[in-house]
Formats: sequence, structure tokens, C-alpha cells
Amino acid sequence: MTGMGPDCGPRISTSSACDLRSGADSVAFADADLREAFLDSLEAEHLRALPWLFEFWALPHQLPPTGDWRTWVILGGRGAGKTRAGAEWVRSQVEGSRPRDPGRARRVALVGETHDQAREVMVFGDSGLMACSPPDRKPVWSAGRKVLTWPNGAEAHVISAHDPEALRGPQFDLAWADELAKWKRGAETWDMLQMGLRLGEDPRACVTTTPRNVAVLKDLLARPTTVMTHAPTEANRAYLAPGFLAEIEARYGGTRLGRQELEGVLLSDVEGALWTGPALEAARVSDLPELDRIVVAVDPPAGVGADECGIVVAGAVTRGPVPEWRAYVLEDASVTGATPTEWAAAALRALERHGGERLVAEVNQGGAMVETILRQLDPAVPYRAVRASRGKVARAEPVAALYEQGRVFHARGLGALEDQMCQMTAQGFAGGGSPDRVDALVWALTDLVLEPAARWRAPRMRVIGG
Repeated sequence: MTGMGPDCGPRISTSSACDLRSGADSVAFADADLREAFLDSLEAEHLRALPWLFEFWALPHQLPPTGDWRTWVILGGRGAGKTRAGAEWVRSQVEGSRPRDPGRARRVALVGETHDQAREVMVFGDSGLMACSPPDRKPVWSAGRKVLTWPNGAEAHVISAHDPEALRGPQFDLAWADELAKWKRGAETWDMLQMGLRLGEDPRACVTTTPRNVAVLKDLLARPTTVMTHAPTEANRAYLAPGFLAEIEARYGGTRLGRQELEGVLLSDVEGALWTGPALEAARVSDLPELDRIVVAVDPPAGVGADECGIVVAGAVTRGPVPEWRAYVLEDASVTGATPTEWAAAALRALERHGGERLVAEVNQGGAMVETILRQLDPAVPYRAVRASRGKVARAEPVAALYEQGRVFHARGLGALEDQMCQMTAQGFAGGGSPDRVDALVWALTDLVLEPAARWRAPRMRVIGG
């Protein structure tokens, strides 16, 4: 089958035409008369086959890319349809035109984190191979051998990633690896699997996994023979329980954990970073106290229209001695590709939205222009200009120390800011571009906590009367 043409969308399907891949959507959104006409146009055998024609029902990320690749990685959030995609891909490679006709592959490795998980998810799960196979092509399970056998003689061997030595000896022409990022001995098991994937003219593997920051997955994605499709949990909402998405979005939306588990984003915790994902998760709170002071900090972009403008809102409880003060990061209102007037307006809206006492802006890049733009929009805005006399790392390290002391907490919805924080190291920013969100965070917490603490610690002169 050929890939999709230029008028049909991205080339990620092995389907022969875009009308097949979009068939389910077309039928679902058509009026009742058109749906009835479509179903009436199908002969009885076509109607019976329709539920098993995955290209008709598949979402874009569930169809393999075209081209010359060795490994297809499907990254997705929980419930995004990864298991179904893996099972259907194995079917498409194993099955022939008729039940007993040979397919492209005859020796398959099904590798899961454990034997039990591979059997219960990949073989017998709701989206596993048994559930996806038509009655006349359904394989037979041999529990003793841990093998699936299809009517055409093809076999799939269930293997545990806990035992990489089990892959020493067997050879395959196809492999499906599930939840690779969770494997305890991931690199070792994957290497052994690759050595056994040597049968046939074009041995290939499919990896279905929720992303985690592990070396085996990052190394695999970096290889030129690897292709990837990706989807968040939201993409598969039609097949998820009512209320599930609303519940998990309310609980995890906008967090780093949500970006990984729901959006399927591979997050990087750089070695030596000033902040780590687990530490930021531990700092997250659902309920905010009454705050004594709130500021909005702005790190204006150096250029116009393309760079990011960091805008962060934070507040503090300032009762008692300064060492007992606690700060709360409330919102990341940063904007990208905005003109000076647009980012200034976004900062003022954030100030109004949170009832902030002051807007703090770095003026190294824009100088007096920053205040001029802000006052053109709001002449009475309480404003303070700050100028960086030290590098980004030197400014960030004292703020990171506040987190280590357990004095800073995060509201939900700060995922993009937290991503940047976890790439800020003592040697500099390890991510791409400039850490504008982190800079704005640093200015906010410096204004709220660090500068008051410096004044509190400063020696005071006493006047002794005569």
C-alpha cells in the first residue's frame, strides 16, 4: 500500500488512499441519510469485515510511517491507543490475504516488562492481539510455551524484559516492545532483542510506550533508522470512559507529570540541573493560602515578534520573620512571538487577574523602552525596573536554594516553566534558546523573598545616646 498523497494530509499512513483512513470520521459526522446510504452500499461480507479493517478506524498516530525505517516508536499519553496500534501492526505483518496465506512475518517477539504484563496487555488485553483478531484469523495461545500461533503457522513468543538472556538464541523477523521506558534492564534487553531481529529481508520493530527520561528511549529516538508518531491521551477520547479525561485533566493538567503521562511528552531532567522533576512534583499544592503580596515579573525578549517573553506571577506569605516566609508560583503567563505592545498587555492582564502589587521587569534588553510601553497601556501601573548585574546561573542558584529549603510551592499548570527549570544547570541552560520563563521566575522570587531577606540580614546601626 502506498502513503498518503499531498492532498490527504501527513504521510504517516500505510493505507492506499486518504478516503479509507478518514472513513470512520466521514461516516460519524455525516447525516443519518448518508450513513444509512453508506452502510446499504456494502455487501454482507464487507459489513462483516468492516470492524476488523483497522485502516478505516485508526487515528493518524496509530498508522506506521512510510519509508525505510527499522524501528517505529509510538509515544503517547495513557489511553492514547498505543497498545491497539501495536497489536494491529503485528496483525498487518503476520496475516496474509486469506486466513492460511503467509504474511510478511512468521517469527515475532512480544516483549513486555514482565511475562504477566505482556500476556495480559499484549495478548489478552482489551486492545491486545486476541481482541483485535477476526474469528477466522485468531491465534491460539499455548500457555506452556508462552507462544501465540496463527492459522497460517506464524508464531509470536512472549518474552519478559526482566530476562534479557532469554533473547540469546531465538531469532525473529518482527518485534513488538511494550512500555520500553519502564523496563528495569531496558538497554540490555533492547540490545539483545536487536541481535535476534535478523530474519527475513526487512526485520522491523514497533515500540509502544509512555515516555520517560531514560537513556534507552532517548538513544533509540536519536537513531536515523527510527521513526516516531505521537499523540496525547486526548486524541483517543472517543474510546475512553466518560468523565475520565475531565478528572485526570483537573488533577494533572499543566503539570510535568501530566505532560509526560497525558500529553506523551518526553521530558528532560538534565544531569546537574538546579531543579529536578520529582522535586517540583513534591512542591506542587492544590490549595493556596491567603497571600500577603503578589508580583508579576517580566523578562522581555531581545528581539521582536519571534522570541519568548517570560511572564511569571508569584506571591508570598510574609508574616513572621523573613526566614519563615513562603512563596507560591501562581501562573506562567509567558507569550511567544508577541510584539512589545502584546507582551506588555499580557503582563498587565496577569497583574490585574491576580490583584498584584507590583510589576517587575528586567531592563537590560529594553532599557527605558520597557517602562514606556507599559505606561502607554497603564500610566498608573506600579512598576519596578531591575537590571541584571550577574549571569543567569548566578541569579538562579539562590532561588534554587529556596526550593531546597522547602520555601517555594507551585500551583498547577506550570508545566512549560518547569520544563525549562529542569534544564537549568550550574554550567548554564541546557535547552534550546533562552530560559525566559526561568528568568522571570527568578526576578519574581528575588523581589518577593531574596531581597527582603538580604535587608533583614544586613547589620543595623545603633545610635548610643550620651
